[in-house]
Amino acid sequence: MKRLPILDKLDEDLAQSQKELQVDIPKAILTAREHGDLSENAEFKAAKERQMLLEARVSLLQKRISDIMSINVNQIPKDRSGLGSTLNLKDLDTGDEKVYYLVFPEEVDPDSGKLSAASPVGRAMVGKQKGDKITISLPDGKMEFEVLEVTTIHDTPGEGNSALA
Repeated sequence: MKRLPILDKLDEDLAQSQKELQVDIPKAILTAREHGDLSENAEFKAAKERQMLLEARVSLLQKRISDIMSINVNQIPKDRSGLGSTLNLKDLDTGDEKVYYLVFPEEVDPDSGKLSAASPVGRAMVGKQKGDKITISLPDGKMEFEVLEVTTIHDTPGEGNSALA
């Protein structure tokens, strides 16, 4: 199975956090200790707080990487939209055509049409096929779309717009 691009980003974040935790923080703690009384040492307290934050971040990143690696791409529908899908939609009010991509939360970029499949708008798009209508409730009304085309992860091996490509 091909490696997911999101994993590269998460691995890089993990490596940076681990380096800071294992190299930079111990140096900062050592320097702070050299300044004497630890009970009133702001540098020491700041380094220890940063250490705790980094430990939590490393744990969170490791879990997220594990969760993503456990996704079975074969369980993502082949005949309707799901994670990694591209949807070509027509706004039924304006007639404008728009393209949206269902991606992992870490990849969300609404300005470029990348929506989390877990977001309310993304969930409205999951499970759709060509010809389906999508109604999205907004605080100031609703938007209605017709699905013109759905390209699933299974249709787009190796393309960069897909969350799992």
